[in-house]
Amino acid sequence: MERARQISDSIELGVIMALAGGFMDAYSYMARGGVFANAQTGNILLCGVHLSEGDWAGMVHYALPVLAFAAGIVIADLVHCRFSSALHWRQVIVLLEAAALLAVAFIVPDVAANCVTSFACGMQVESFRKIHGHGIATTMCIGNLRSAMQNMDDYLLNRDRGFLENGMLYFGLIACFAAGAVLGNWCVGRLGHMAIGVCSGLLVAAFAIMFIDRERPPAQGRSPVARSPWRPRAPGVKGACRRLPCARQNAPLVRFGHPFVFKRARPHGTMGKPCIPSKGAPSTTSRNGPPRESAKPSRTRPCR
Repeated sequence: MERARQISDSIELGVIMALAGGFMDAYSYMARGGVFANAQTGNILLCGVHLSEGDWAGMVHYALPVLAFAAGIVIADLVHCRFSSALHWRQVIVLLEAAALLAVAFIVPDVAANCVTSFACGMQVESFRKIHGHGIATTMCIGNLRSAMQNMDDYLLNRDRGFLENGMLYFGLIACFAAGAVLGNWCVGRLGHMAIGVCSGLLVAAFAIMFIDRERPPAQGRSPVARSPWRPRAPGVKGACRRLPCARQNAPLVRFGHPFVFKRARPHGTMGKPCIPSKGAPSTTSRNGPPRESAKPSRTRPCR
């Protein structure tokens, strides 16, 4: 599998974000009153259960993280659309997420801590949605599991190795999410509420990795130069191009037999007159012979 051109779409960053996603879910469930930081479907389910039982306090306990998760999605989208600085907008999101999770370690009420954690998860799920161009989720597993099984089924039917690689990518993300949950539960058992600081450290590592620039072009002279279709060939070669590479690109626009259709005329020089005449100007020159007395206007005269 090829390396991603953007570091934000790379497997390395996806692994770290999946570890953080599993860690946050385990932390909020095990240390903060059985609330899911990422799996908002479970929170909505439990909210409905408590509402049916008339438990208003329990309903609010599960409803507020859902609202905080939605707010995180909105904030991430606003940062994407309106924020501009020396940092990439995804780096800003990761930095905000790390700061929010570090603050959770010092928040005593579970409701407030769950809201801040869900807010950070909402920003993450909105900001990191692709690896190698494939839609993924680093904060939940149901979509990854569906895509993994679909790609494995396509591999069994078509025997295309690309489907197998995609399926293994999704299974790898699920395994990283599970590993993050294991790590989160282990840290909660030893650090208590302060365990979320470990997840904040993972996000700081992701922030540092995102400084890698994979879009920078290679140094000159290191890679072979591909032949451009406008590059002139060697003299004497059959079909050699007899015009300069950029001469036609800078030529003026000429009306092309229709009031709204224009083409670039061939500049004077190597081939004589422009190959596309202006409107109403008949062609009086034969391609390979003397001038003709009467010639019909040529609309599409080929350029060599």
